[in-house]
Amino acid sequence: MAELNFLLEHPLYLIILLFGITFLIQIYFYLFYFIRILFYNNEKHKSSEKKSISVIICARNEEKNLEENLPLVLKQDYPDYEVIVVNDCSEDESEFVLERLQKEHKHLKITTIKKDDKFIHTKKLALTIGIKAANNKTLLLTDADCKPESNQWIKQMQAGFYNQKNIVLGYGGYESQKSLLNNLIRFDTLFIAIQYFSYALAGKPYMGVGRNLAYNKKLFFENKGFAKHHQLESGDDDLFVNQVANKINTAVEISAKGKTQSKPETNLSNWFKQKKRHTTTGRLYKFGARWRLFLEQSSRFWYYILFILSLILFPEFYIYILAVFIFRSILQLIIFKVTMKKLDEKNLLLPSLFYDFILPWFSIAFIISNFFTTKNNKWR
Repeated sequence: MAELNFLLEHPLYLIILLFGITFLIQIYFYLFYFIRILFYNNEKHKSSEKKSISVIICARNEEKNLEENLPLVLKQDYPDYEVIVVNDCSEDESEFVLERLQKEHKHLKITTIKKDDKFIHTKKLALTIGIKAANNKTLLLTDADCKPESNQWIKQMQAGFYNQKNIVLGYGGYESQKSLLNNLIRFDTLFIAIQYFSYALAGKPYMGVGRNLAYNKKLFFENKGFAKHHQLESGDDDLFVNQVANKINTAVEISAKGKTQSKPETNLSNWFKQKKRHTTTGRLYKFGARWRLFLEQSSRFWYYILFILSLILFPEFYIYILAVFIFRSILQLIIFKVTMKKLDEKNLLLPSLFYDFILPWFSIAFIISNFFTTKNNKWR
């Protein structure tokens, strides 16, 4: 009661109290969830069985990417796999690139979808057709603009199917380029991976990325594929995982050899549109996942604002306020550093302190912008 009376008489102290609360929430996420990546030994969670794999790639007007990236998928060091490329209504030279590569690689199979104005040709439709065409029970998905970082990619991803696991979440990074936007995109991608990896390790998987994702064909059809969210442009990866993943059936692949890499957006406007599209699926996540993501992001947003206000309004406590801030920053840097090393990401450590502050502002902008965006049915 005395504390409440004190706050009523000195309302400014509520700011420093709220700063402490947001700090504790942030520390909870770092020490209960994110820190799990530090102690995760990727090699201890492996299957020695070599499952037959079907790699599925959907492509529309991806001539250049297929020319550059598909040979790296076709030359994997793995004994038994096929590659299925779904050529979905391409109007460029994709068909001829695929036919030439098929002559060189007998394990490449091509499924072509012809344009029909009576149907809406979405990526989910193309993926479903590719999955139906797969001869193997284990599926590995990636995109035409992605390339595996090593010839061990398939081996690393399929080894995650140990015990009762039938989903493996991989990492899909972006090429490093010398620009501020590139740095921001790569950090955003890394932090999202830290979240979905660590939540999965805590038994609460909620998403994966279609650039590097594996699951069983049986699981896909038992859950009626993308039927629950077929009307949305996005969600072939994160919404499907959110729907079917649980603490028993989901594994993670946290290694440089098991990751893929793509070319990032080089234009802020294009990246903004991409992020807006991804934001539309988050509202359909299960309640627990939505709540954790909201709590982490909102507490981080207010943590920085209240930190600045506390320094300004309570200079007599600046040593304690700075000590709290430094403690969280050091913990953050340690976790980011270890994750970067495991995933072979570079030049993101010190900038992460700045990006950690500005990304919640971008997220607010994405959400607000979606209220004023008209729907389109572009293939994704």
